[in-house]
Amino acid sequence: MPEIDMTVAADDGTPLAGTLTLPSGPGPYPAVLLLHGSGPLDRDGNTPKLVMDLGRPMADALAAAGIATLRYDRRGTGATPGDWRAAGFTDNRRDAAAALRALAARSDVRGDAVGVVGHSEGALHAMTLAARTELRAVVLLAGFAGLGEDAFRGQGRSVVRSMPLPVRLLSRPLGALGNRVLARLKRTRTDVARVAGAPVNARWMREMLVHDSRDDLAVIDAPVLAVTGDKDIQVDPADLDVIGRLVPGGAETHRIAGLTHVLRGDAGRPTLGAYRRLLREPVDPALLALVTSWLTRRLDATPRKPPVEERSTSS
Repeated sequence: MPEIDMTVAADDGTPLAGTLTLPSGPGPYPAVLLLHGSGPLDRDGNTPKLVMDLGRPMADALAAAGIATLRYDRRGTGATPGDWRAAGFTDNRRDAAAALRALAARSDVRGDAVGVVGHSEGALHAMTLAARTELRAVVLLAGFAGLGEDAFRGQGRSVVRSMPLPVRLLSRPLGALGNRVLARLKRTRTDVARVAGAPVNARWMREMLVHDSRDDLAVIDAPVLAVTGDKDIQVDPADLDVIGRLVPGGAETHRIAGLTHVLRGDAGRPTLGAYRRLLREPVDPALLALVTSWLTRRLDATPRKPPVEERSTSS
């Protein structure tokens, strides 16, 4: 599939370096913006220590269906300058909005057929974009429905329950420690703070804790596909029911058996420690097929046939 470098100017002038994947054949094309989870993620959703590899397979699958995809490096990652620890939750949201505007303004993109696909934190920004912008389709992969602090605390409890028994027996002292850390982060006023000697993105945490995604879900005026795996230990799969109730036009929700937060299936007990093993496998192909077929219908896309190989003949 054709890929071109595309740089988006953020509101403060920061150049967000990205890749635009185009379908084969003539445009203009329907298009989506792909937004990844939290942390120092590049355009494919990767960090030096954790390789998610969501960007390229998603973009390739959508391009084969006639849909263009823009994905970009977060601040301070890949080819985008800056310091990711100093970027707040609202900074990430504003960057996503700038990227969406730049995508919709392209001459090779159908401005009336633009959508957003978000995973984890990216799903929260997708909700906000859909609440404030006219979109044709919204895909939420493992996005929570509620107050950020409640989701963060619930994630902590879920992670502890997934740990070996000796760790689970320490759930009360671990919970008390978590409460002290949260209280300290709430009192900070700087972008970056140190917790146990390690630098932490304090402003991002403060802004995320007070963010309530239900406010955005309640005013979305676009078709919504929400998907969470039943083995997701970072987002409560039951939030799918809340999403379905809150979106005014309803939402198509899928609770996929065996799917984890890293969008791979796991036959065993889900744990954070299993992520490295799971990430050696590709993104769940059934998930890619579900997202692609749903977006194809909502964006009125035309699947692109693979080019026919020319065979030489000899006389």
